[in-house]
Amino acid sequence: MKYALAMSAAFLVILGQHNAAVAQTGTPIELVRQAVAAEGGAEALSALKGVEIKGEAKFWEPEQSKTAGGEPRYLGDGTFTFTWNLADGQAKMDWDRDQKYPDPPVKMKFSEIVTPAGGWVADDKGARAMSSIRVATHMRELLRASPTLLLKAMNNPASVRAAPNQQIATPKEEAPAGAARKAVQKVKDQLFGRRPAVTVAEGGTNFVVIFDPRSKLPMAVRTRDDDNIHGDSNYDLVFGDWKAVGNVKIAHSLSYQLDGIEVAKLTYKEVSANPTIAPDTFAAPDAVKSALKTPAAADKVPYQWVIRRLFLTRFTDADTIIYAPPSTGLKLTELSPTVQHVQGGGANNLIVEMKDHLVVVDAPYGELQSRAVIDLAKAKYPGKPIKYLVLTHHHMDHTGGTRTYVAEGATVLVPAPDKRHFDRYLAKAHTVTPDEMQKKRGVRVRVEEVRDTRTLKDDTNEVRLYNIPNPHADGFLLVHVAKDNIVYVTDLISPRGTIERSPGTIAVGDALRKYSITGATIAGGHGTVTKQAEIEPTLAAESTH
Repeated sequence: MKYALAMSAAFLVILGQHNAAVAQTGTPIELVRQAVAAEGGAEALSALKGVEIKGEAKFWEPEQSKTAGGEPRYLGDGTFTFTWNLADGQAKMDWDRDQKYPDPPVKMKFSEIVTPAGGWVADDKGARAMSSIRVATHMRELLRASPTLLLKAMNNPASVRAAPNQQIATPKEEAPAGAARKAVQKVKDQLFGRRPAVTVAEGGTNFVVIFDPRSKLPMAVRTRDDDNIHGDSNYDLVFGDWKAVGNVKIAHSLSYQLDGIEVAKLTYKEVSANPTIAPDTFAAPDAVKSALKTPAAADKVPYQWVIRRLFLTRFTDADTIIYAPPSTGLKLTELSPTVQHVQGGGANNLIVEMKDHLVVVDAPYGELQSRAVIDLAKAKYPGKPIKYLVLTHHHMDHTGGTRTYVAEGATVLVPAPDKRHFDRYLAKAHTVTPDEMQKKRGVRVRVEEVRDTRTLKDDTNEVRLYNIPNPHADGFLLVHVAKDNIVYVTDLISPRGTIERSPGTIAVGDALRKYSITGATIAGGHGTVTKQAEIEPTLAAESTH
């Protein structure tokens, strides 16, 4: 009875909120004007020329999770000070990052300075010009978060257009506890999950601004982005914790979400309006002046590629998404006449020649790298199609280019329990930036799961796949080309300099002993190659003493 009464009361409250939302009417520009008024009014926002912000940040990556489709991997945290000239579109972001993942953990201090004329990074090693895609990404994200975005829109009504009501997550904390919480949340999502919205064209980007129908404040600013894993995706900045700063209201909680999954959270601790900004704050050092690049055109920027790798602190500042020096590019390193190790990028492939087809291991990064590897494979082994693509595990730096191989007709082999994840990922639409698979339409997708072991064998070669226990990912394939005794392994061992003993190397050693593999050449998914005999101490079984 108590549960039923609580449910009835909660339902009436929610229904009232829903009716208030539905009752709100107004043209797109009126919605913008209401939001400007809620933020403090046009006069107060016009007087806000700059801000200084001190705060904390946290970062996550869904495609580096321990389990495919599972809890996003926590990357690390940090503190920041932003000095932001709103009037001229300039910002200096001083970071103190404590990166927990990937291993090894690292602390770093650096500054990112962006202006319409270009951007640069400064740290204890000096100053370096940013790539044009990084500058463009920062400029877009500054606009997204700007307290004066809607003031600009109000002053330029032609930039504002109608947009359908938008679905966005509703607050969780208002529902009662226990079983009632889930029921109430379901009702809320059904009745009141869609919010009024407008499209604002600014800086070459169409932002969808979603409003709170009660407070009139902006709830979120959305863009439709391409992601090489998720495909067409909503990238949202969700605002919360609005506080007065001088005569205006500024959100102090900023949650960045990819299709509802939080990938970054910024919390403003101190915000000062119209600070005194030193004249040389945005002056480019002599070392980078001649190398400055203006922002790339919006339709040329792989925004999610840049954003998420900046969160991961693994962004290579280049105007390409192939991790390879322009002077050398990707290259084939021959391990045997039938086995080629693709090196030169941040992550590698293995190409294995069979009697009448090829097997490729891993699909790093995205379509550009996959296309380059496919072209290298075809040139080396003409007339042989790629029949199988083997994915060692689900992490984005080894799977982002999978769709290109599917478009070539390859069957994808993945470790258990990853099939469901890849079926879902390969079914995603990619219309924002159409790839080969999207353009071909109707491509047959074949994903097969390796639960324990599988062997690909013909008269020429034999490729053995072992799904091994390991600390890196649930579901992980060790690849052994038996005839030439070549083992391909990624992340657990990365041959680049001294290979330290770790839980990853112990896991590889355990697998090699289990399957009686000795004297092998080990080719890395990162780095180059090493000999099993040379790293035996790092592969030794874990001591039980």
